[in-house]
Amino acid sequence: MGVINTTPDSFSDGGLYLQPKEAVQRALDLITQGADIIDIGGESSRPGSEPITSNEEKQRVLPVIRGLRKETDILISIDTTKADVAHAALEEGADIINDISALRFDPQMTVLAARKNVPIILMHMKGTPKNMQFDPYYENVFTEIRDFFIERISMATAQGIKEQNIILDPGIGFGKRLNDNLALINNLGFLNELSRPVLIGVSRKSFIGAILDVPVEERLEGTIAASLLSMVNGANILRVHDVGAVKRALRVAQRILSEGPGELQAVN
Repeated sequence: MGVINTTPDSFSDGGLYLQPKEAVQRALDLITQGADIIDIGGESSRPGSEPITSNEEKQRVLPVIRGLRKETDILISIDTTKADVAHAALEEGADIINDISALRFDPQMTVLAARKNVPIILMHMKGTPKNMQFDPYYENVFTEIRDFFIERISMATAQGIKEQNIILDPGIGFGKRLNDNLALINNLGFLNELSRPVLIGVSRKSFIGAILDVPVEERLEGTIAASLLSMVNGANILRVHDVGAVKRALRVAQRILSEGPGELQAVN
């Protein structure tokens, strides 16, 4: 999944794709690099960010979705917590709803996803983007996130969303400490019992910066490492900015893994 943020203030690429033509071209570049899904968002969810109005969000994302749909039939995901934005995006040709609130911020999002019968990504987040990194704490991060998803899946299916349409995102960097992020990546199998595809977004995030002590623009190697380990540990979808580099690394890793352990040959 390739990321397109049509925002002035996203933590990584804010301000780069404010013009629809530039955003569409960037999306086409990501497709050329190997993206299978393009995720388009118009509201920053970086720590401390302020919400924007639905009208402003639609003005940012709809021209991009409209322009991209004219160029390609690739799957398009709308990254929003607002049902009216999601509805407008679906009308313009989006295929997937990516809701970082897991249907908690706008009750109408559940109604929309059920009526439209589209895939929906439910993400775990402690708090809101504005306050999620104010001293987050977990007794047991695995139990709390698993129980959160059990409750969200139950709520969604009770209101008409088909379980096969649900994708889970543990929310790396969203109300998590450094050790929480690392533990989640290293133990993604804890979500296996829920039998739903897992999306993970590690791209350029602050936990990489904390480990390497580098700014956002120097986090490619960390993104690749975290993406590979996420894949090995069970992620089905990787949400990244640097599609080409991550895709090439995955090809090598998958080829190595496909060979299996083999037999140890004696060396004379």
